[in-house]
Amino acid sequence: MPSSSVLGRSIDTIYGNLKGLKPSQLKQLRRLYHQRLPGDCLTTPEFAQRLASVSVAVDEPVCAYLNRRGQVIRVGVGPPHKTQFSPRELPRYGAERLSGIRCVATQLKHGDRPPNTATLTALVMQRLDALVLLSVSDRGFERRGGGATGYVSAAHVAHLISDRVDTIDDTPLSNRSAASSQQPAETAVEEANSPVTGTTILSSLSLEELDTWDFVDFVGGLEEEFRREFVARQVEGNREQVLLVGIQTDEVSNLEFSERMEELGRLVDTAGGDVIETILQRRSRAHPQTVIGSGKVQDLALAAQRLGANLIVFDRDLSPVQARNVETATGVRAVDRTEVILDIFAQRARSGEGKLQVELAQLEYQLPRLVGRGQAMSRLGGGIGTRGPGETKLETERRAIQRRIAKLQRDVNQLQAHRSRLRERRQKQDLPVVAIIGYTNAGKSTLINALTNAEAYAADQLFATLDPTTRRLTDIDPVTHKPLQIILVDTVGFIQNLPPPLVDAFRATLEEVTDADALLHVVDLSHPAWVHQIDAVNAILETMDVVPGPSLLTFNKIDAVSSDALDQAKIDYPEAAFIAARDRLGLKTLRQRLLNFTQQN
Repeated sequence: MPSSSVLGRSIDTIYGNLKGLKPSQLKQLRRLYHQRLPGDCLTTPEFAQRLASVSVAVDEPVCAYLNRRGQVIRVGVGPPHKTQFSPRELPRYGAERLSGIRCVATQLKHGDRPPNTATLTALVMQRLDALVLLSVSDRGFERRGGGATGYVSAAHVAHLISDRVDTIDDTPLSNRSAASSQQPAETAVEEANSPVTGTTILSSLSLEELDTWDFVDFVGGLEEEFRREFVARQVEGNREQVLLVGIQTDEVSNLEFSERMEELGRLVDTAGGDVIETILQRRSRAHPQTVIGSGKVQDLALAAQRLGANLIVFDRDLSPVQARNVETATGVRAVDRTEVILDIFAQRARSGEGKLQVELAQLEYQLPRLVGRGQAMSRLGGGIGTRGPGETKLETERRAIQRRIAKLQRDVNQLQAHRSRLRERRQKQDLPVVAIIGYTNAGKSTLINALTNAEAYAADQLFATLDPTTRRLTDIDPVTHKPLQIILVDTVGFIQNLPPPLVDAFRATLEEVTDADALLHVVDLSHPAWVHQIDAVNAILETMDVVPGPSLLTFNKIDAVSSDALDQAKIDYPEAAFIAARDRLGLKTLRQRLLNFTQQN
């Protein structure tokens, strides 16, 4: 069976809409595969006229895709956006390279019109060397021996342009390429405005003018510009280039949606990516196949190609089918919010127990997403007694993951038992235990360092620490002058819609919260969404099996807010404590309140 890959030419496969075509018409289309153009020609008048006659014969637009050796590698019936290569079929070149493929297409019954948005989108998504659109009339050309008639009345050429093109020689790349290809000086080339960013259209060209172009020099000039732009991007940094995609449904307010997207951007930054663009959509519910719908997926693919994105991050969980469909349509890896959080946890895990819990969470997330990998996940048996469908690779991989999950769960149970023994030992000492909880990046680790001179890792990052830190806080009772001691436990930060795999995997850590005598709830007062963060933390606490003890609300980072905001918070929460842990403001009062709080409760 002939291959449809661009690496090996297909010699008889016709793509697109073949309904109603006669065998003789299909034969004419297949004969196009036997055509070969000179390597330095964009197209020749003879090939263009033959393509036009075939197009008139089938009464449909026809597309011929050629490689740089001038060989026809794909023939399709329909416009370019209906006959294009899928992202997985194209060569995996970098952002500084074109695909090495050009498209010569016809248009019927539309007059001399430039390429529309859909056609230019196909150009960008495939990173074609060029796209030649031939306006075909049904009169004026007749093949010898009779048959279909048709001739090319005019042509349009569209190609990609670099963002840096205006900064070099003050001359558009299309004009410089045309000039360098020995185009006659008296020929006027009209450059039309393109509806798609990153493309340009040359109009009012004849076949003779196209025949004079030096295609090798033309493509070389294009790729040289892309190469310069790509090197400039590399100098700026080698982090992943990320497109954020957000879906606002009817039940989500504008403020909540804005806060959620801002938090997703911070998560991506913490994971090591740079957000280059955010694409938002409002709809009643997520599309079951692509989350955002087929039209928006095309816009997403276009943005990914135009900006050089290598990762797409959605603000909600993706089903395996949704992730696969988006990746197929865009050619770019698609992940959801949970995967970003899991990646951050994998980077932050330093201790053995932290790595254990992260691996368990990753495997539990991965297991239901093995389905849908196609033929790569199947395997046939061989030999006597083993012939037949046998056991699929999917089943063997799923069973291996299930065995690993079972082992990790046993290890987590042992970790739970170990932490339980530590808590029992602390209880025998009759020392009250206070768990420091709060939204991620609220300043919990900074606070425990300031109160106890601990050396826990603290940074202005989401989920900077995963492993609980236990320290003893000692002070003198101002009345009895006796030493008072409490145990402070720093826990993993919370986040709204905490992924269920993380809740299950980190149950050994979260039990430090449920078994504490009291909670110290730290809130970042400088964060614009601190009210929603309080609600998110309280919502997670309500889902725990054991009801935690009393909570002391503590507002941190008061040095980063205005006096009006601070006064309003004091009015709304008169029982709360107000501190700046980094600058050690209010810590003496907080320490005394903690000691009094634990004695009273």
